[in-house]
Amino acid sequence: TTGPSSDSDSSATVESLEDNPDGGCHIYRNGYYGSSITVVEGILEVNIIQMTSVQMTESQAENSLVDFVVTCQGSLPTDVCTVVSDPTCQVSKSMVCDPVVITDECLLTIRRAFEEPGMYCINITLGDDTSQALASALISVNGGEST
Repeated sequence: TTGPSSDSDSSATVESLEDNPDGGCHIYRNGYYGSSITVVEGILEVNIIQMTSVQMTESQAENSLVDFVVTCQGSLPTDVCTVVSDPTCQVSKSMVCDPVVITDECLLTIRRAFEEPGMYCINITLGDDTSQALASALISVNGGEST
């Protein structure tokens, strides 16, 4: 392929050259192509507005549960992924993705379990077919309580 070139009508011309190993002849192809671009709004912003420790009974205390209340702007997401990492946000410990159904306002609660107390970096990504947006936070999990 010799590459695209611009014409005055802003269409691109493509010329291609193919070798025919049997006959040693060349085939030249010339033509025009067009393309269109569709601009979509996408998910513009994600915010974690609240983190709440879920109170559990003594028999359920093997994992600490935390609810994250998340809002977004723009189009409505179809899935949510949560990545739990070390406090530097460099080493991933777990990742969970779930489909979500939001019909009106982008406000959802995400519940995640933490196996042991400590500091964690949380990345929450909301996505749809055309976009993704991310919010991050540091959280301290202290045996069933979070701050």
